[in-house]
Amino acid sequence: MGRWRAPGAASSVLITPEGLRRLQEELTDLWTRRRPEVVAALSAAAAEGDRSENAEYIYRKKQLAEIDRRVRYLGKRIPSLRASHELPADQAVIYFGAYFRVEDADGSEHAYRIVGPDESDARRGWISIDSPFARAALGRRIDDEFEVATPTGVRMCCVVAVAYE
Repeated sequence: MGRWRAPGAASSVLITPEGLRRLQEELTDLWTRRRPEVVAALSAAAAEGDRSENAEYIYRKKQLAEIDRRVRYLGKRIPSLRASHELPADQAVIYFGAYFRVEDADGSEHAYRIVGPDESDARRGWISIDSPFARAALGRRIDDEFEVATPTGVRMCCVVAVAYE
């Protein structure tokens, strides 16, 4: 059996300007600071002798491979991204970059922001524009209700606030 996998769905190329800046800073940091540190540590570990049983050498090789993988990914992904700088004409509607709050059927409120797939962060409530919840919320206004299928069942939500920064 081979290692072939079907290609995944293409992710959106939208990103917020601050998200693009963070990815560019990460690439610069990996290339100028982290990679040289790991290469120096790898060289020191290699100089210690037998590499087949040298745990430090094996660890540093894996760490270098992870850094190189991330550098390759960012090097290919950053040029394909499109930063969204404009605010929408109607700022009462949920579009890309919107901060919004919804109220669930049980009365609990949750805050979200629609961002690009490269900058989603569940702890901050930043959801990818490619997610089912974001797709269901796009185009909604305050007091609009929508439902979205979740792993735990259908979730009913009502938009209570929309803002752009």
